Amino acid sequence: MKRSSHAMRSLFLIHLPVLLIVLFAIGPYIWSLISSITPEGAIARGGVRYFPEEPTLENYRRLFARIHFADNIFDSMVVATLSMLFGLSVSVPASYSFSRFRFRGRRVLLLQFLVINMFPVVLLLIPLFVIMSRTGLMDTYFALVFAYATFTIPFSTWMMTSFFNAIPRELDEQAQIDGCTQLAAMMRVIVPIAMPGITATGIYIFITGWNEFVFASVLTGSRVTTIPIALQNMVGEFQIAWGLLTAGGVISAIPVIVLFFFVQKQLISGMTAGAVKG
Repeated sequence: MKRSSHAMRSLFLIHLPVLLIVLFAIGPYIWSLISSITPEGAIARGGVRYFPEEPTLENYRRLFARIHFADNIFDSMVVATLSMLFGLSVSVPASYSFSRFRFRGRRVLLLQFLVINMFPVVLLLIPLFVIMSRTGLMDTYFALVFAYATFTIPFSTWMMTSFFNAIPRELDEQAQIDGCTQLAAMMRVIVPIAMPGITATGIYIFITGWNEFVFASVLTGSRVTTIPIALQNMVGEFQIAWGLLTAGGVISAIPVIVLFFFVQKQLISGMTAGAVKG
């Protein structure tokens, strides 16, 4: 009886609420997937249908054959990857310096990084537009990479500084006793231990660059068209191509899902890598 009552309590207090939350979270994605394999005519007729009577992949074929969505995926992948690499190359050494060194103005700079994130990033839109226009970077990958760096690097530096603070300083000292320089101690010992935090920060920067719309709509044009801009172009003044729109949304979610599958192993292995001498 005790086991039965405990199982029932666990079902209603833990498993059922978790199941409802999961269904609520993935519900829109399931509906988008169903809509993407529904013929355009069936969508236009309206009504509630939980599954199409004649599922089809015509929306996906049109997406790549007529809309050239593969070029949009490539542009988004390049922008997100470059943003992640550039952001990590700046924020990792910066956060390590804030964590390990004590210098004049350290707290003020950290506070400024926090204050920057309190303002809407759209305030940077006009200054960045002027800068990119005068430097000839408009409608290029680097225009978006530098634009995203203005708000991803401060937040990443602030976030990783706390993570580096949790790593004992004795590891740096022991590495230097063994003959490492400060830079070598950071790269060989501290960075492998901090890999979970670095990975999480890289994911944040990548997803930001992958999903960002406002800067991409202003700083790019015909040569560079990321996925959010391509999806927005499917929304007309009098008609919305729901089949193409949902198919594009499903395709755009796949790279992020695949990334998380690979990152799970890195998160686990990064917790123990680099802390053992051998």
